[in-house]
Amino acid sequence: MVARRPVPVPPGAFVRIDGIALHVLREGSGPVVIATSGLGGAWFDWDPVAPLLTADCTVVRFDRPGLGYSEPDPRPPTLTHEADRIAALADALELPGPYVLLAHSLGAFHVEGFARMYPERTAGLVLVDPSNEERPRVRPARRARVRAARVVGGAMRVSGLARAVGPAARRSVLFTQSRRHRDVADARWVRGAYGSGRFFATALTENATYFDVAAELVDLRRVAPLPDVPLRVLAAAGGYESLAARARWVRALRTLANLSPRGRCDVLDDSAHFVMSDRPDAVADAVHEVLSGRTASGH
Repeated sequence: MVARRPVPVPPGAFVRIDGIALHVLREGSGPVVIATSGLGGAWFDWDPVAPLLTADCTVVRFDRPGLGYSEPDPRPPTLTHEADRIAALADALELPGPYVLLAHSLGAFHVEGFARMYPERTAGLVLVDPSNEERPRVRPARRARVRAARVVGGAMRVSGLARAVGPAARRSVLFTQSRRHRDVADARWVRGAYGSGRFFATALTENATYFDVAAELVDLRRVAPLPDVPLRVLAAAGGYESLAARARWVRALRTLANLSPRGRCDVLDDSAHFVMSDRPDAVADAVHEVLSGRTASGH
């Protein structure tokens, strides 16, 4: 009989929020920066960025339920749940606010929602090649979509496919969405996070509810303004899409930055979607500028 490899214990701690154990890594000292990853991401997505910040910032990275090493949430994702989760996590860790919210891709929906719902707790926003839907079309049968995503994810867990396919899926994403074409994260944590039965069910559920969360944000924008804080948007324009597609994307993210009078969009021609891997310096510079409170002078 072959003994199963023990699951390695990740750095950081586990904090129980609404009955769910969330994996959290807190490093550094100074003003608080709370970082959340994109769809299906994990705390180690920020590994290239965190060392550039921890000398003068407290960087808090966490895994959303079902991702990384966090327990899954029986509730499907909603904008309100995700924004409230960030607030509850900050309370549990007794983090002194207000905070800079740092997010990649889908995580940008959640932190913009937080800023609009908790303006007094928001010092600024840094959105790293963020998801953006100005007029999202919500698909019908949300419950059925969520159920199907979880059934497929569960089947992959039971069959053992998740352990084999998960880390390969991560490598494939990094190869197609980063100019570095390689993962800088520790292979132990990647195997544990992406080889688990949690990952596929959660990632498929986040994908299935993507437009629902986007629509929630559009509705929230109508009733809750952004606080008067610096907003930085980093637009990845060095990916492998067509030139026309990249130009459309940059225009859309400039429009997103214009939601705030203190917003600015920086275009990175040498980075694909995983800006944290391709240009960690640009991410860190944006955080430091937001922390300094400097306003944008143009787009």
